[in-house]
Amino acid sequence: MSDRPLLGAVDCSPHYDAISNRSSDDGPTLPLDDIDSSIVEKRLLRKLDLRVAFLVLVYIMNVMDRTNVAAARLRGFEEDLGMIGNQFNTLTSILHVGYLLTQAPSNVILHRMKRPSLYLSSCMITWGALTVFMVPTYHAALILRFLLGFVEAAFFPGAVFLLSRWYKRNELGLRTAILFCGASISNAFGALIASGILGSLDGTLGFTAWRWLFFVEGTLTIVAAVSAIWILPDFPSTPSVWLLPDEQTLAKRRMEEEVAAGIAHKGKPEGDFSGLAEALMDWRVWWLGVALHLIASSTSFVIFFPTLSATMGYSATTSLLLCAPPWILGAATSFVVARHSDATGDRFWHIVGPLLVGIVGFMLAISTMNTAMRYLSLFIMAQSPVAYVVTLTWVMNTFSQSHSKRAAAIALINTMGSAGLISSSYFWPSSWGPSYVNSYIICTLTSIVSIGMFWLFREHLSRCNEAAEAEEKALGLPKGFRYLL
Repeated sequence: MSDRPLLGAVDCSPHYDAISNRSSDDGPTLPLDDIDSSIVEKRLLRKLDLRVAFLVLVYIMNVMDRTNVAAARLRGFEEDLGMIGNQFNTLTSILHVGYLLTQAPSNVILHRMKRPSLYLSSCMITWGALTVFMVPTYHAALILRFLLGFVEAAFFPGAVFLLSRWYKRNELGLRTAILFCGASISNAFGALIASGILGSLDGTLGFTAWRWLFFVEGTLTIVAAVSAIWILPDFPSTPSVWLLPDEQTLAKRRMEEEVAAGIAHKGKPEGDFSGLAEALMDWRVWWLGVALHLIASSTSFVIFFPTLSATMGYSATTSLLLCAPPWILGAATSFVVARHSDATGDRFWHIVGPLLVGIVGFMLAISTMNTAMRYLSLFIMAQSPVAYVVTLTWVMNTFSQSHSKRAAAIALINTMGSAGLISSSYFWPSSWGPSYVNSYIICTLTSIVSIGMFWLFREHLSRCNEAAEAEEKALGLPKGFRYLL
C-alpha cells in the first residue's frame, strides 16, 4: 500500500468556502453565506466541550471500575478470595484479555451506528452491573473481570473515535488529553473515595469493606450511564436537539474538510468493513500498535500504584490517600503537554519527553528505599502516561483521511496497546517487592525501545512530507495533506 502523503490535489486548509456543495441525507445544507462561521464555530465548540466534560466523568468511572481491585487488595480482597502466588496478577490481566477481543469490532460497529450515545451508555450500564456483582470467590471473580473488560473495551477507543468525528486535527490533541485526564483524576480521587469506603463501611450490613467498594462504585457508574443517554453526543450527521441548524451544518462541513483529501483519493464510498481491511494491511498500524504496547508496559505501574504506595510502610488508608497528589499533578501535566502539542503541531517530542521523565522516576525508585525519595519517584512516574494519549492523537492525525479506517486504526492500535497490560501485570509479583527493582528495570527498557520506534516513525513521515512537497512543486499543485510530526 502506498505511503505517499499526497492524497490528491485537494486543498485541506481550514476554509469553509473550500468545501464543494454536497447533498446530505441527514437534512438540508445551508449556504455558507448564511453562516457567520467564526461565531458559529465558537458556539459549536463551546457546546461540544461541555459534552466532552461529561465524557471525562464517564472515563473516570471506567478507570475506577477497572482498577478498584488494587485498592481492595489493601483491605483483605486477596485473602478473602484465597489468592496465592500470581493469582492476583492473573485477576488483573484477565480484564485486558476481554479488551483485546472487543475493541476493534466495537469501533467498526460504532462507525456504522446513528446513535453512539445509546451504544456507549448501554455498555456503561452493563459494566456497572458487573462491578456491583463482584463475588467473593476467585474463579467467579475471574469470569466477572473478563466480562468487565469485554464490555469496558467499547468505551475508550469509542470515545476517542467520537472526538475525531467532531474535532479537527489541530483541536484533537487537547480534547483527547482532557478525556485522558479522567484516568489521572480517577487514580487520584478513586483512591480518596476508596480510602473513605474501606475505612468506614467495613462490616456494615454484614459485608466486608471491599464489597462495599464495588457496590458503591458500580452503582455510581449505572447512575452516570442513565444520564449519558441524553448527554453524550452522536455523530455530526445525526440530527441533534442540542445544536442549532447552522451549528449542525458547520459541524458536518468541518469534518468534510478534514476528509476531503481522502474522499478525492478513494473515489468510491466506504464499505462496512473496508476501513478495517485497509487498517490491517497498513504496516504503520502494526508499528504504532507495538510502540503503544511498549508504552502501556512501561506505565503498568499505574495498576499497582496503591501497592507501590504501601511499600513506604504506612497503613492502608494512608497509602491510598498518598496516591492522590501524584495523580493530581499528572492530570495537570497531561493538560499542559497536550495543549502545547496542539499549539506547536508537534507529536514526537511530546511523547518522548514524558517517557524520559518516567525513566527518571524509575531510576530514582531503583536507587533508594528512602521514604521521601520513593514518594518523589511516584510523583515523577505519574507524569509519563500522557505519552499514551499524545500517541493516540498522532494516530488520529496520521489516519485522518477515512472515517472507517480511522475507527479501525484507533481500535487496533489501542487493542495492541492494551495487550501490553496483560503481560505487564506480571511485571510486579509480590516476590519482587518491596523494592521492585526488576519491575522498574523492565519499565525502563520498554520506554527506551518505544522511543526508538517513534523516532523511526517520525523519520518516515518526514520523508513522506518532503516527497509530497517536491511533487506539488513539480506539478504546480496547491499545498495538500501533511503528516504531523
